[in-house]
Amino acid sequence: MTTYNWDLIERLLHEVQNGAGHSFTPRAYAEQHAAAKAVEGEPSGNLDDLKGMASGYEKLLLDRGFIQARPEAEGGNGENFVLTPRGSSLLCLIDSSIPGHDHPRQVLDEQVDGLAPETFEEVASKAQIA
Repeated sequence: MTTYNWDLIERLLHEVQNGAGHSFTPRAYAEQHAAAKAVEGEPSGNLDDLKGMASGYEKLLLDRGFIQARPEAEGGNGENFVLTPRGSSLLCLIDSSIPGHDHPRQVLDEQVDGLAPETFEEVASKAQIA
């Protein structure tokens, strides 16, 4: 089973959502994420590992259709993204500002790979996970 750092993925998806006009920099977002966790008194792990993970998540989210290149008309600069409908669905499921966000994360973690497109679509279509 593949497990993911859902907090980091959530951070990356929010940065994509708000990224018009500036480049997507996952390693910098990982560093900011680690700093925010430290302020909250939570461990963030090895910073270099977290940065590498963020870069890997960028590729995974792009390759699996959760994000795509931002059109120039929407502030695209060739180095930023927009959420696809699948990405919006993922963000809605794992968003920590929504009560009960832990349950969808757990359900996704129980899959062989919760972010495999077919698996994610099946899990996301089940109303009871949200």
